[in-house]
Amino acid sequence: MTETAKIIKLVGNSSESWEDAAQNALDDADETLENISGVEIDSQTADVEDGEIQHYRTTVHVSFELQR
Repeated sequence: MTETAKIIKLVGNSSESWEDAAQNALDDADETLENISGVEIDSQTADVEDGEIQHYRTTVHVSFELQR
């Protein structure tokens, strides 16, 4: 592990669950970043219609090692 890591903030979306929304954000990050070392859940929100959750949103901080 390097001495320094970079952290980016992403928002994942899903119609299924907050966990699925977080995984979607991680999947997208994994397509362009190398050496992802962890994620931290920042917040979870949802859109509600007629008393039912319609859309889940999870904000995550993704950390990865800097390349030198």
